[in-house]
Amino acid sequence: MRFLDQPDVLAPFVAGNRSRAFGAGLDPFAYERVTDGLRSLYDWPAAFHAEGDRLLSAAEEHMARGQAVSASAALRGAARWLHFSTLLPHPDRQAMDRAARAADRAMHRALALTEPSAERVEGASFAGWLRRPAGAGASAGAATGRGGQVAAGNAVPVVVVVPGLDSAKEEFHAVAAALLARGVAVCSVDGPGQGVMAPVRAPRADFQHVLGEVLDAVAARPGVDVSRAGVLGLSLGGYYASVSAAYEPRLRAAVAVSGPYRLDWDGLPLFVQDTLAGRCGSVAAAREFAGRVDLTEAAPRIDRPLLVVEGGTDAIPGVTGGAALAAAAPDATLLTVPHGDHLLGNCRPDWLPRTADWLAARLGAGA
Repeated sequence: MRFLDQPDVLAPFVAGNRSRAFGAGLDPFAYERVTDGLRSLYDWPAAFHAEGDRLLSAAEEHMARGQAVSASAALRGAARWLHFSTLLPHPDRQAMDRAARAADRAMHRALALTEPSAERVEGASFAGWLRRPAGAGASAGAATGRGGQVAAGNAVPVVVVVPGLDSAKEEFHAVAAALLARGVAVCSVDGPGQGVMAPVRAPRADFQHVLGEVLDAVAARPGVDVSRAGVLGLSLGGYYASVSAAYEPRLRAAVAVSGPYRLDWDGLPLFVQDTLAGRCGSVAAAREFAGRVDLTEAAPRIDRPLLVVEGGTDAIPGVTGGAALAAAAPDATLLTVPHGDHLLGNCRPDWLPRTADWLAARLGAGA
């Protein structure tokens, strides 16, 4: 029996994703209204997509009245709901992929309305958005020097935000906002197996190569100083951030939020196994990938500051948590929020400001 066909799975899944949804910025009252109408998890994608479509219609009405700020807010909301429609290991992968593309388009339109300096950044293994803090220069003429290189004195540090197993770049708006407010540029990406990249690239455990592609692409853009680059990964993205910090020398600091130190396939919940199988292409490929998610060798190589953020109630079968990473990495700090859950969506004020301040300080934001 697969995850979606288990008896009595609806209520626990709704409850288990409540704080994640609130942490991502979904309206809590709308979440209750939408999920109260579900009769099966098979109904989840259509219900969440419908709420996203409702916000897309609201955005069109705002646009017709010339209300760009309101239209952008509605489009950002639509992107969140459309992304959340894709969380399940649903058998209709084509529908999930269409929803991911719709979320991407909604965020594109939102940024075009209120952040014209935002740029699409893409490569063979990733797709994302580079956003600069208010007042940061994006003009090539103002920010480049000899040979067309960005002059570091005119540029701001950058953090690559990496989502997790079933996450996408549309989910972590609050993380991006916290960093932008502290003078740090943000490049939020979908990597292999994530968001719009899910149909074309399977997840890969050697994520440092993907991170290197991202930094190569960002280095070519004005106003950003990749010599002051960091990475912040969430859930499986925490593993991706950590392995990147071990092998990508351009990173100055890294943050792993709710990230695994090691995975044990046989102990993983059915939801995780099914999700991995769908994104990797088969159970065999998923099992092989899970076996490679292991920081035992990489952790001692992380010779730069690493912040490990953990929720005290976050215990997932088959997952060795971040405390082991903090113990093994030479320059790691462990921040545990005792009442925090997975992704700490239930206690964002207890970790996000401290984490954003920590990263900004180590990357020299404002220097």
